[in-house]
Amino acid sequence: QVQLVESGGGLVQAGGSLRLSCAASGRTFSRYAMGWFRQAPGKEREFVAAVSGSNGSGYYTDSVKGRFTISRDNAKNTVYLQMNSLKPEDTAVYYCAADRATGWVSPAWGQGTQVTVSS
Repeated sequence: QVQLVESGGGLVQAGGSLRLSCAASGRTFSRYAMGWFRQAPGKEREFVAAVSGSNGSGYYTDSVKGRFTISRDNAKNTVYLQMNSLKPEDTAVYYCAADRATGWVSPAWGQGTQVTVSS
């Protein structure tokens, strides 16, 4: 089972940027689709973005399209989430996920990193 460690969260003003990183263990990183999810207080965890194992085009939830970019570096076993034009409603704990052909039904999860956007 792949293990994931996120980093890069923090406090930023509205309109600012952050880049999240997720480092994965193991030698089969390229076989996993990688994704980012988030959970705001009192809300369910929601999908944010994902990218295939072959580093194809990312896909995004509508609320972050044009502002967030997901990318991966298979040589470094790392996936990134570049977040620009941040809004207070982006405030949440962000989780990295790795999925191998389950359709995101039972991915591996990281521990999460807090992103807080102040207005």
